[in-house]
Amino acid sequence: MIRLQDLGVLAAVILIVLMMVIPLPPGVLDFLIFLNISLSLLILLVAMNTREPLEFAIFPSLLLLTTLFRLGLNVSTTRAILTDANAGKVVHTFGSFVIGGQPVVGFIVFLILVVIQFVVITKGAERVAEVAARFTLDAMPGKQMAIDADLNAGLITEAEARQRREKIDREADFYGAMDGASKFVKGDAIAGIVIFLINILGGFIIGMAIHGMPFTEALHTYTLLSVGDGLVSQIPALLISTATGIIVTRAASDGNLGQDVLRQILAYPKLLYVVAATIFALGLLTPIGLLTALPIAGLLALGGWRIRRAAEGPETEETTVERQAEREAERLRSAESVQQLLYVDPIEFEFGYGLIPLADTAQGGDLLDRVVMIRRQLALELGIIVPVVRIRDNIQLKPNEYVIKIRGNVVARGELMPDHYLAMSPGVDDPRVVGIETTEPAFGLPALWIDEAMKETAEQAGYTVVDPPSVVATHLTEVLKRHAHELLGRQETKALLDAVKEHAPAVVEELVPNVLSVGEIQRVLVKLLRERVSIRNLVTILETLADYGRYTKDPDILTEHVRQALSRQITRQHVQPGEPLVVATLDPETEKRIAESVQQTEYGSYVALDPEATQRFYRSVNEAVNQLLQSGRQPILLTAPGVRPYVRQLVERILPDVPVLSYAELEPNVEVRSVGVVKL
Repeated sequence: MIRLQDLGVLAAVILIVLMMVIPLPPGVLDFLIFLNISLSLLILLVAMNTREPLEFAIFPSLLLLTTLFRLGLNVSTTRAILTDANAGKVVHTFGSFVIGGQPVVGFIVFLILVVIQFVVITKGAERVAEVAARFTLDAMPGKQMAIDADLNAGLITEAEARQRREKIDREADFYGAMDGASKFVKGDAIAGIVIFLINILGGFIIGMAIHGMPFTEALHTYTLLSVGDGLVSQIPALLISTATGIIVTRAASDGNLGQDVLRQILAYPKLLYVVAATIFALGLLTPIGLLTALPIAGLLALGGWRIRRAAEGPETEETTVERQAEREAERLRSAESVQQLLYVDPIEFEFGYGLIPLADTAQGGDLLDRVVMIRRQLALELGIIVPVVRIRDNIQLKPNEYVIKIRGNVVARGELMPDHYLAMSPGVDDPRVVGIETTEPAFGLPALWIDEAMKETAEQAGYTVVDPPSVVATHLTEVLKRHAHELLGRQETKALLDAVKEHAPAVVEELVPNVLSVGEIQRVLVKLLRERVSIRNLVTILETLADYGRYTKDPDILTEHVRQALSRQITRQHVQPGEPLVVATLDPETEKRIAESVQQTEYGSYVALDPEATQRFYRSVNEAVNQLLQSGRQPILLTAPGVRPYVRQLVERILPDVPVLSYAELEPNVEVRSVGVVKL
């Protein structure tokens, strides 16, 4: 059926072109003229019943096709008029009915129709389409920013934001197309006038010179046929022009045109009384007479009375039931509004009133755009979709203070100076750089708040100078990285599995639920994210879990297998190309002592070192980490695969940001250089 429809449209376009070349008999012309009128009327009615322009998005292309069809008919009827003085019964009937034996009257009527279409409707529709296209294109950036703001505020979802962006793009394309398509209507009106004049003048000359008609007969015959041809052409053109004007003016509509007209015009019944009294006064005080004015005034007054009575009518059983239903719906809405208070946003960013310019786009704030970029960055780095960050002001905070919440709990806070820059020393302080001492919120480094005049001096001295929005963005990024494992629940894990299932269904179907449940997979992913291991390569992770999940359900053991499968990724994360991996290692006795202290329970494994040994371990780890920091290296602990998760349990309590790697997680060609040993 779809193929037949496509072929039908193609065949129709080809036939329209052939109409301009091949002469058509009068019977076929009659059929095509009625078809043209029917199509034009149908397009007008569809335009009146659309709620918004995009519901009739094909209109610009349809406008071109109908114009081409109408011009093809004009060429065919002109050929028939000039050749045989016979363009069919429809043209002759329209001409006879309008002329009524008076060619001058018919010419004037046709001229009035052309003026109405060309000067009033076509010109207005063209101007509205042009202005609508211009304003739509100018408003696109603001609409896009509003969508991003609603998305970041949690008012809409990613899917809704995508739909709104697509709608904005389609609106821009539609109004741009309508701006060009309106020129077709204008050109068609001009072509109609030219064809009309050609029919009259050419027909008059051909009738007298070739067919030997007398002057009066030639004038009457060709004027009748020209006016008839002009009418059967201009009436559909007038309908299409009206449909064009309706489409481009349907910007603020709530329903179809009929509903809008009745609802909005009859919204004030008292005004119908005023109009009725005015009409009655005109009939009473002027020669018009009450015979003409009284029926109209009576209908207006009756309409106003009926509308007002319907709005303020007596309480019936039906209206009582309706009101009870409305009260019940209101009660349910109240319950839903209370239930919404139980929902805790995954991520919240609250700030004092002094930081409102950072988030207000009207004041040049770009915090919302930065949050969008942060979510994209974390999707690439960690492989998870960070939930929407709800941004709001909080009058309980200090003016320049902000807090970051995860699951309703404050996990970080900071304070900014909006008119200053944050300058971080390269290691050696320069006495020329003077500012307010502070601490960089993301990494806890000592820094200074400096003003605009000191910025250039600080940059020349080698300081890292950033503006307040960058400080907030960096802090938020680091907090989300540190707490990414708290944002991945079972529902989010299910969404990730569904995404993988679209392009790798075999691994998901094998793993879930036959081998592991969604909750067990989520626990492994959380352990990876807790140590900032990206789960973006989810297919490899799931295949590893499918291989080893048949033998054990222990998340610690499964996590180690996954880490070893991601050895290339982990190596690239910590090793710079061409450089050795500088680490601190554990001596064999310490590893043996930790392995012997592991306690197995039904809830998992944990290390049970005595307090004194634990303190000695912590002191040794701190010494090794400080030694690495002093040499300008990132502190990394390297241990045997069997004890790595338990060493991580111990180190996480005092140094959560220090990576703990095992030998099995490194590529064989990596050069390892040990600069410290952790001992008990």
